[in-house]
Amino acid sequence: MDQNRLALLALHFVPGIGDFLVRQLVSYCGSAEDVFKLPKSKLIKIPGVGASTISTLKSSNPFLDAEHEIKKAEKADTRILFYLDADYPQRLKQFDDSPTLLYVKGSVNLNASKTVGIVGTRQATSYGKEMVEKLITELVPHQPLIISGLAYGIDIQAHKLALQKNLSTLGVMGSGMDVIYPSVHKDTAMKMLEHGGLVTENPFGTKPDAHNFPARNRIIAGLSDALIVVEAAEKGGALITAEIANNYNKDVFAIPGAVGQTYSAGCNKLIKVNKAHLLTGIKDIEYIMNWNPSEPITTQGVSQLDLNLFDPDELVVINMLREKKNAMVIDELSRKTSLSPSVLASLLLNLEFKNIVRSLPGKLYKLNKL
Repeated sequence: MDQNRLALLALHFVPGIGDFLVRQLVSYCGSAEDVFKLPKSKLIKIPGVGASTISTLKSSNPFLDAEHEIKKAEKADTRILFYLDADYPQRLKQFDDSPTLLYVKGSVNLNASKTVGIVGTRQATSYGKEMVEKLITELVPHQPLIISGLAYGIDIQAHKLALQKNLSTLGVMGSGMDVIYPSVHKDTAMKMLEHGGLVTENPFGTKPDAHNFPARNRIIAGLSDALIVVEAAEKGGALITAEIANNYNKDVFAIPGAVGQTYSAGCNKLIKVNKAHLLTGIKDIEYIMNWNPSEPITTQGVSQLDLNLFDPDELVVINMLREKKNAMVIDELSRKTSLSPSVLASLLLNLEFKNIVRSLPGKLYKLNKL
């Protein structure tokens, strides 16, 4: 690991500095290495940085912790992925509260063309388990990455069935990479490394404390194109994940259940208050997500476009979507291209008419397969 990456990792071991402040410091200073070199008089001018932050930054020795963490990662065959890295999940980059660091283990492609999160109660009923099996089976033609939280109930059912159907599956953990929780799922987690993987934002040794799981849920929501709630009580982690996904403009689906059933109450409520699409089968997902199993989303062929057919602003949009490869929300496109939302909306509509750009749920736009 080069010195700047070491410095970036070290920032994560400075007490009181969270993801937002890491981004703020690196953005203003130019690099993580320069954060530690900048004098106090300049650091104090950075928005969000106070005297206590500067004092901690200057008095602590996070580089030693960072070096130890690197050794642990190497021993555990774990990648340390920063938000500035090219292979950091593109789906997470658009959210201000996304992790600035991820620990990744296994063969998983975090930028898979299609991703589906499946969450639900830890007290899964036979109905819930049957519905997970039905969904996973129907999703096979789409070959999505199946994402869940490795927990009891619906989560582990989703992981196990994905493995049975030879689908890649990702477990998002609320602990360190060396602390599989619950421990009874360790065998499944090890199998997932061969056809998927594990990811966490927590350093090695982190225990599965309760406050880690709502943070874990935002990663599940952010990585998922479609989030499916299979069974949920009126309160619980699955509903927290659904709420986050809604805030992220993701498409949330819920499987309805019988009135009066404890673990159908949460799903029924999500549908009733229009926070989830009613889901009865794969056709619902294909319709809402505009997914065609015979035509996986891709940007291959874009380079063959006759660029003379487009005006300069259209080319700016096309090149940005080609560069990002994954779908982008219109707000991010506006920031990246410096085009106003109104101008951009008109350009995107014209490009849709020309069959160059595809509009996806959640105000996302992606280049068509050409």
